[in-house]
Amino acid sequence: MSELRFVRLGFGPEAVEYQEAWQKQREVHAARFEDLVPDTCLLLEHPPVYTAGRRTADSERPLDGTPVIDVDRGGKITWHGPGQLVGYPIQKLPRPVDVVAHVRRLEEALIRTAADFGVETSRVEGRSGVWVLGDPVEQRQALGGLSLDFDPRLQDEEFDPRLNGPEYAPSNAGQRREDRKLAAIGIRVAKGVTMHGFALNVNPDNTWFDRIVPCGIRDAGVTSLSNELGREITIEEVLPVAEKHLRDILENADLAPRVIERAAEQAPAPA
Repeated sequence: MSELRFVRLGFGPEAVEYQEAWQKQREVHAARFEDLVPDTCLLLEHPPVYTAGRRTADSERPLDGTPVIDVDRGGKITWHGPGQLVGYPIQKLPRPVDVVAHVRRLEEALIRTAADFGVETSRVEGRSGVWVLGDPVEQRQALGGLSLDFDPRLQDEEFDPRLNGPEYAPSNAGQRREDRKLAAIGIRVAKGVTMHGFALNVNPDNTWFDRIVPCGIRDAGVTSLSNELGREITIEEVLPVAEKHLRDILENADLAPRVIERAAEQAPAPA
């Protein structure tokens, strides 16, 4: 793996508008494809913005007509904004590209980052990103005085948490002791070079997520390092820790092309 350089684009008052950062990604992507620059990870904050990946359904967008930027990454709709560390690793991968392996490396770097702050996280099968696992269903407190056997989300695939108040809001998943996402990941690979990346919730206002169905998931929620620790954590504290683990994981990865299994040719049946 080549050297990984970090570029801090802007934080706080210098937060970078999403479209501006997207254009910067394109420029670095083109340069990386031509081997004009090394693998590069852009780090930044965005002003508040909703972005929708290619699989986003209309039923997952804001109900009040809040603008959403449609982007060319994988995944569904999410929010970016103050208090969230966003990273766009732009790397050249061997072909055939192993997208899943790249996602797993990003997850591992963020799992280690959270662990350094005392937050235990995990992966959830079938759901990308980094998660704080909730209590088993039978150990969770009842919602609204009802048994969890009557939780409508367990039976109704079209249940809409946006229409059912704070009781089911994604930002309150920690109070409900449910699985909650600490970091989201959505990427794109073009010409063998990665784009987009991760968003790690450090200390954002998570109620922004309540206007959407985050990542299209209705039975879980979102959290942040500050929420989990019960104290304020800042982007400034997290930056060097995240850079360390991203460097350790991405620079030292034993990259290998995706293995393509081909079915053995069948011998002709006897006449």
